[in-house]
Amino acid sequence: MLDRANLVALMKQVAKADPSAPTAYSFNGANLSYEALNETLRQELNELAGTYAEYRENKNLIFSIIEETLDEVLPKKVVEQYNQFAEVRTFAQGDKPIFRRKLTSNNRAKQFITRVGLAGIYEVFKLGKNEESFEVRTSAIGGAAQIGFEEFLDGRVDFSEVTRIVMEGMDELIYREIGAALKASINQLPPANRVAGPGFDEAEFDRLLTIAAAYGVPTIYCTYEFAVKMIPQEAWRYTEAMKDELWRTGRLATYKGHKVVILEQGFEDETNETKVIDPGYAWIIPTGADSKPVKVAFEGSTIVDEFSNPGDRSREIQVYKKVGVVAMLANNICAYVDTALAGKMNDWYLNGVKGNVITYDGRLDGAKA
Repeated sequence: MLDRANLVALMKQVAKADPSAPTAYSFNGANLSYEALNETLRQELNELAGTYAEYRENKNLIFSIIEETLDEVLPKKVVEQYNQFAEVRTFAQGDKPIFRRKLTSNNRAKQFITRVGLAGIYEVFKLGKNEESFEVRTSAIGGAAQIGFEEFLDGRVDFSEVTRIVMEGMDELIYREIGAALKASINQLPPANRVAGPGFDEAEFDRLLTIAAAYGVPTIYCTYEFAVKMIPQEAWRYTEAMKDELWRTGRLATYKGHKVVILEQGFEDETNETKVIDPGYAWIIPTGADSKPVKVAFEGSTIVDEFSNPGDRSREIQVYKKVGVVAMLANNICAYVDTALAGKMNDWYLNGVKGNVITYDGRLDGAKA
């Protein structure tokens, strides 16, 4: 059986490995697949928790290994997935998560921040002209996996799978909060910087590109569902390569010379009914703008604990981590909402009138002209 240090190294390697890659890990000239690497971890953990008695004796060791793995791997996974538009930093417990904004000579892009409360409360405030830093408040997020008592007795507990489930759940929760922060910020953009309506309006989308281009080279961020509708009408301009790309991928990697970055999509549960990221939103962000628009702060260490259900003696392995998310948008960022794609949008308020979408002329739907 591996000692603690090597077991931690193995779990980190499994957590960071790409399951689809032919080779997940190489050591002393030997190439291991993800399946082989994960099977090695599973066997090692089963040595510690193959029976309930072994689990009871070694659970604190197992929990500390999971904690150390999550502390290192979770922030890195968030960086890998959202690096193009999110700045991710780690802070010690008790340290204030402070981010600094870049000051430009002309300070043309006035900024505001939407803090995400993980309980669904969003606080918006503007940065003053001379403010250079702001604090990202953290809140606890958690993931849990339930293990039946009979699974312990039968030796069917797979702690490698438990760790993967918890990590994926926490990663998706952070991703959901990033999307929520951006959505909560949209109403703070200047009316000229946002468009909402059913379908893809090429002329309106191009107008938003023009606004963002005044501050830098625009990059478009959207889901695949949005991208497949983002097709110029003048098909005669298509090259054979573009036609081939549309046939192979269903979308264009660039739109009129602007890079299109696809935001990964997922579902909140196994019913495949509720998506993690609202597919109706596209964000146009100029490169060279004042840093990345989303800030993610991890504070302190991960805590793993066990809770017992007295009814059936099942165990729930719970993971606790402090995370903060803010969206720092400015008047150099634009947003397009395809209401035909969007799920149920948050109610928006314009001049005291409540509605669901903002129309092309800047009015709230149902509001008087």
